[in-house]
Formats: sequence, C-alpha cells, structure tokens
Amino acid sequence: MSSPSSALSGRRILLVEDEYFIADDMVRKFEESGAEVVGPFSRVEDAMAALSSSPHLDGAVLDINLQGRMVFPLADELTARGVRFVFATGYDHHTIPPRFDHIVRCEKPADPETVISALFDP
Repeated sequence: MSSPSSALSGRRILLVEDEYFIADDMVRKFEESGAEVVGPFSRVEDAMAALSSSPHLDGAVLDINLQGRMVFPLADELTARGVRFVFATGYDHHTIPPRFDHIVRCEKPADPETVISALFDP
C-alpha cells in the first residue's frame, strides 16, 4: 500500500469546496503531493462547467452544501463518468441520498491525508 501522499502523484483532482481555508489547505496538500487540482470551485455551476471541459479526472472531493445548493447533480455526473469521489462535509449520512450510500463521507474539518486515503485506498 502506498502512502496517502504518493497516491496523488500525477493525478487530477476536482475540488469543490466553498470554505476558503479548507479549500486552501486541501489545494496546498494535494499539490505538494504531486496532484493537479482542478478548482477549487465554490459553486455547483462552476464545478459542472469544469467537469464538462475536463477530459480526464482521477478523483473529486465534494462539499455537500455550496452556498445553499446541494452538490448531488455533480455527484451524479461523476458517478456516470466513473470518477471516484468523496464527500467532505459536516452533514450526517441522513442528508445524503441513498444512491450515494457507498460513497465515503469525510467529516469536516477533514484532514487532507484522510481524504486522499478515502479516495485512493482500495
């Protein structure tokens, strides 16, 4: 098993998070670990546009509530494309629709290493 940091080397990660300090911390850690970060995006519409124009993503980290809009349409699109993702949220599992029961939910404030492990460990 590789270390969480080395698991990101060369990967493209979509980051969807509307809390500046959390997003900044994740971007810094992901880039230090060799990932290319697509984002961060604080609005569902912006993240959907980026997804439409991104030829390849290896994973995504999604906050559930972005300025009052739920991220589930983006999660549906990621699922349809076969892109692995995790929810990084303060919401409990009851807020997440049952179709996403298999998706890991990382409790905020989520440690970037924990998020990386949730995305890429088998």
